[in-house]
Amino acid sequence: MADLTAVEARVLSAVDEHWSVERLCAMIAVPSIGGTAAESEVQHLLGDWLEELGCAVDRWPIDLAEAASAPDAPGQEVARSEAWGVVGTVGGEGTPALVLSGHTDVVPPGDPGLWSGNPFVPRIADGAVHGRGACDMKAGVVACLAAVHALRTAGVRLARPLALHGVVGEEDGGLGAWATLRRGHTGDRCVIPEPTAQAVVTAHAGALTFRLELSGHAAHAAMRDRGVSVVELFTYVHAGLLAFEAERQRDPDPRFGDAPFPYGISIGRVRAGDWASSVPDRLVAEGRYGVRVGEPVETARAALETRLAELSAGHPWLAARPVRLTWTGGAFASGRLPAGHPLLGDVRAAVEDAGGPPPPERAIAAGTDLRLYAAAGIPTVHYGPGDLHLAHGPLEQVPVAELVTSARVFALLALRTCGVR
Repeated sequence: MADLTAVEARVLSAVDEHWSVERLCAMIAVPSIGGTAAESEVQHLLGDWLEELGCAVDRWPIDLAEAASAPDAPGQEVARSEAWGVVGTVGGEGTPALVLSGHTDVVPPGDPGLWSGNPFVPRIADGAVHGRGACDMKAGVVACLAAVHALRTAGVRLARPLALHGVVGEEDGGLGAWATLRRGHTGDRCVIPEPTAQAVVTAHAGALTFRLELSGHAAHAAMRDRGVSVVELFTYVHAGLLAFEAERQRDPDPRFGDAPFPYGISIGRVRAGDWASSVPDRLVAEGRYGVRVGEPVETARAALETRLAELSAGHPWLAARPVRLTWTGGAFASGRLPAGHPLLGDVRAAVEDAGGPPPPERAIAAGTDLRLYAAAGIPTVHYGPGDLHLAHGPLEQVPVAELVTSARVFALLALRTCGVR
């Protein structure tokens, strides 16, 4: 650990593991699946905690009608009757020198039988906190809170503001971050504590959701030769999509390391037919399509549209009945930190000074809120506790040690970026 100032050492010693784990467990216990009432409940819990920490808190109902019609809105994949934004600010006057932004919504737990217990009843085992949302990304949000708690416990007053953005809807497009920025909450730089497996993430791929519709010709299954099975048509289309996917993996950004599909295409849902003894004549497939770092969304869309048109034209049946493509749900552009920006070095230094291992620079294949902050002119990186490989699955967990280290990192960043009065 590098030499620390007396104030830095005092703040780091004030990071409270018990306090942090207690609040992480309380947050996991709120089943804040996107589109449910608990998505709002967890935001109010966060707002209450920020007030307890002495922050000036802005909490507001997000205008969902505006979010549904604004041309720059990121799109949504779940229905919502309400959504809330929460921002806590502490420190001096003016534009925040540092923003810590984290989402509180989670994805559904899937088959409960695959979990070792109730996914929304947190448990601590083998030095980790387990449960849905543990690493993606409630631990990151709590690490930010723990940093503020440490600053307050140590009696430190920041010269410039530190802002904590609590956002929803990240998992299905970025509604909360979009609404927060639109409300005027900005900053000089931003760290999003997504789970990064102890790396600093400076770029991410984009992701677009889509729907494909194919038409065949129905017939009695006993005379299947009289029909055209839409399932068999889809096998042809899917093989073409896999070949297209392989082409798009060429020459990826080196920050992806050995990731095999930085710009993957995944079919997540397929529905076909309505009777077991009939040749199916209609199929709907929904999927996710990766956008290359730096590639405009419009260019990525055009590439898939062109390939599907070529696949249809090359098939005797689909030539007259081409695959119908609809862009649906969330639209994640790619995002990145400007080359050479000092934020990367500042985060790396804070990690090592807080006792963490030297963090490598990485890119991730997932779409995130980084691109919204970057598009707003706010240099942004990811650094946070946990491993993204465990997110969205029944083994989701976060090491307590990483939770504490992240809180120490954010406390150092706040001191060094915002200054001390």
